Amino acid sequence: MEAKARRNLPSPLPHRQAGILLHPTSLPGPWHGGDLGIEARRFVDFLVAAGQQVWQILPLGPTHEDLSPYQSLSVHAGNPQLISIEDLQAQGWLDDVVPDPNRDAKPRLIAQAWHGFQARAGEAERTALQQFIERTFWLDDYVHFCLIKSLQEGRGWTEWPRQLRDRDADALSDISKHYADELAILQFEQFVFDYQWQAIKQYANNNGVAIFGDMPIFVAHDSADVWAQREYFSLDENGQSLVVAGVPPDYFSATGQRWGNPQYDWERMAADDFHWWKQRLAGQLHMVDLLRIDHFRGFEAYWEISAKEETAINGRWVKAPGEALFKSLTQRFSPLPVVAEDLGIITDEVIALRDKFSLPGMRVLQFAFGGGADNFYLPHNYTENTVVYTGTHDNDTTLGWWHSSDDSLCHHVMEYFGHPAEAMPWPFIRAAYASVARLAVLPMQDVLALGGEHRMNVPGTTVGNWQWRFAWEQVPTDRAAHMHYLTGMYSRR
Repeated sequence: MEAKARRNLPSPLPHRQAGILLHPTSLPGPWHGGDLGIEARRFVDFLVAAGQQVWQILPLGPTHEDLSPYQSLSVHAGNPQLISIEDLQAQGWLDDVVPDPNRDAKPRLIAQAWHGFQARAGEAERTALQQFIERTFWLDDYVHFCLIKSLQEGRGWTEWPRQLRDRDADALSDISKHYADELAILQFEQFVFDYQWQAIKQYANNNGVAIFGDMPIFVAHDSADVWAQREYFSLDENGQSLVVAGVPPDYFSATGQRWGNPQYDWERMAADDFHWWKQRLAGQLHMVDLLRIDHFRGFEAYWEISAKEETAINGRWVKAPGEALFKSLTQRFSPLPVVAEDLGIITDEVIALRDKFSLPGMRVLQFAFGGGADNFYLPHNYTENTVVYTGTHDNDTTLGWWHSSDDSLCHHVMEYFGHPAEAMPWPFIRAAYASVARLAVLPMQDVLALGGEHRMNVPGTTVGNWQWRFAWEQVPTDRAAHMHYLTGMYSRR
């Protein structure tokens, strides 16, 4: 049973709103993925025309080769693949180029833009770059990490030569001396990303659209953060994980899920009043207005697996200092603009932690059917301090889910909604909008009524994910007006 939220802290969801989930990589365009240029501004215009007040995105960090934004090279840096080449040309730092859909095209062009910046930038632009470098505490570690990883042919940092693995001062000084230009280009990348992202965020905010970001609870082992701040993680003297993250066996997996992320040394983090987390959250809130934290239940207790185990079966639950952490965070950030990803099997203790700090939880309509009337995800069981989704980036599209569901489940859906005449996904969209949940978010695929072939991610797989993109030709000419009408009907604008 869901506990009543305490009212001593304000909710980050003050009124009814509607939003769309679309990662910037899914925007249209001629490059390898979507970016922060004209199509991003056009999407904001679409949101406004559709009566939407929220744009939800996935984590913005630089990815590994699998493209997953949940296993980033840095918890602070931005993904340089999102940089708009056209905007670099508009700045006068890059000559005209022909769009290239290959993933290695942008790093090469950004390097050219760096040399154009050196030759053509004005005094104000040079000052802005220098100020960015001086105030960005994580930048030096990040650019060294990326450069060394490239020099080591992509190997993880625990496989680097010992001096580089262990951050020997002389070894890092040699890197700085011999690769000054390469490091400067990496700094420039992050400067440009920040500049372009802030421009998009300001454009959205000025048009009444808030950015709703996403932050994984855990950090990729092969990241600048673990390499540079090993003291905050449970590692041995060689940098290898002693214990890793995951979830125990359940209905969906007999062996559980072994994610492999290093576990935090929570005792060390608490010793400096969670300074690491405050820096991380401050960095995220520089980029977004509202933030979802993935796997929130790990702040109450986490599934700890020995790094020697190949599966998650032989793990154990370990209590986490979630209350102390969030108490410290609310003293720094008030109100705390955080949404708790509380999907799956959630205990009373997790609910109590969420509600003590008035954090909204999540409901997903695709999880609502096939059980009893007490199902947590059925709309009649929602509370106001909630974000409701038809589906998330990890779900099939609602139309794909509907076509793959068995007859009994489909019958349950139709009975619950009163046998609506509208085709899927519109009954789900109306149910989300009509619910008491303060925020209703629809994946763009559902706004466009697309089938399962347009799915963003299939959990547990590593091939073919995170590559979906839409085209404006898929957007019916009356879709924005229809969404605008629905948001007004259900008092979400």
